[in-house]
Amino acid sequence: MEEIVPREDWVEIIRLYYPAWKRGRPPIEIEIMLRMYLLQCWFSLSDEGVEGTIYDSYAMWKFMGINFLDQDVPDAATLLHFRHLLEEHGIGKLFFDAINAVWSRPDG
Repeated sequence: MEEIVPREDWVEIIRLYYPAWKRGRPPIEIEIMLRMYLLQCWFSLSDEGVEGTIYDSYAMWKFMGINFLDQDVPDAATLLHFRHLLEEHGIGKLFFDAINAVWSRPDG
């Protein structure tokens, strides 16, 4: 997945709609939220399910790039808000169509 997902491009698309930090807790890095969202989609997990699975699965934890000494896995409510942001702006469908196009290629 690291090879077919243009993370940098997708992060920039999300950045256009991602809330700017003005007060309260700073928002979680877009790339971390994107990776969590992708795991949720790929493995058909609930918000709570993906949160727990990241703690339990070394492969998912590694994909997330989280250092448990410094960071926590974003909670289910944070993922819910992120997912709604993507849905509201049609970004999730854009990503889904892009991945399907890669997998549909003869060399994909």
